[in-house]
Amino acid sequence: MTHGPDSAPGDGSGGSEGAVQMAHGGGGRMMQDLIHGVIRPAFPNQQLEHNHDGAFFTPQGAELAFTSDGHVVQPLFFPGGDIGSLAINGAINDLAMCGAEPGQISVSLIIEEGFSIADLRRIAASMGSAAAAMGACIVTGDTKVVERGKGDGIFVSTSAVGPVRSASRPVPAAVRPGDSILLSGDIGRHGVAIMAARAGLTFGSPLLSDCAPLWPTVRALIERGIELHCLRDLTRGGLAAGLIEVAETVLLAVEVENAAIPVSEPVRSACELFGLDAIHVANEGRFIAFVPSDQEAEALALMRRFGDARWIGRVGEEQSGAVVLQSPYGTRRRLRLPNGEQMPRIC
Repeated sequence: MTHGPDSAPGDGSGGSEGAVQMAHGGGGRMMQDLIHGVIRPAFPNQQLEHNHDGAFFTPQGAELAFTSDGHVVQPLFFPGGDIGSLAINGAINDLAMCGAEPGQISVSLIIEEGFSIADLRRIAASMGSAAAAMGACIVTGDTKVVERGKGDGIFVSTSAVGPVRSASRPVPAAVRPGDSILLSGDIGRHGVAIMAARAGLTFGSPLLSDCAPLWPTVRALIERGIELHCLRDLTRGGLAAGLIEVAETVLLAVEVENAAIPVSEPVRSACELFGLDAIHVANEGRFIAFVPSDQEAEALALMRRFGDARWIGRVGEEQSGAVVLQSPYGTRRRLRLPNGEQMPRIC
């Protein structure tokens, strides 16, 4: 349960422990404190201790991965995708981070009264196309309509299950000192595309969300026999949140070369305009892989068939749980989560 609800409003009643504050997304420290301090203790079980994108089950000897997510993005349609493709690719990507092939998906729709039927058809078609492209099936679900003014258009929740294809579970606990950290492509496209769409901005170069399924890349790594110690998709909170969550779970130091992190020029310019740091900006088609150093070159070559993959750092020996960014000038700074996410409602 590393990703919480996109917003957590309180009821205004206060109480001895106060009220829940707006802690947008799973990338901020406030949301992490809410999940780990309040929600997770109510559900004590070993699966949640993995601090991963899904849970693992072995019914009748066949290992399966299971995941669930909610989507409240605004705007519903954005450059490079929409809430429908975002929801399905999100479910597929969470399974992929468990080393699992996309299988069956459940979709729950909460629709506001008065929502456009034409837009609903468009979103449904987008979900169907995204699932079919990866060989997944939307097999069950639920639809509710709420009063006008109570639903902000449409919310989409998904759950998904699929067979695990990796030789071992790629979870944070499997990370080892010396592991190489590989990034599947340039960062920040999704969050910046959403912000630009909200602001009505256009750029000289098209700025599209990176919303895409990650399973083809992960499948190639699995089929080649790459030892995947951990996989993490870089959604809310971006690359920073992914690195910090893994480091804090396994309590090992992570060293990252800042200059090795690819950021496209349009994203870099937009981040300067919005006052954002690309390392904290959400992605919907990027992940990091922790692999043994002796398999780094082979894994990187495979990943580059699907995008501009890079080596960005290594896991150290120190048991600190800290992520340290090293600049080209030799300076070092510890990477920390912000108290709240920079951009709410981006997925």
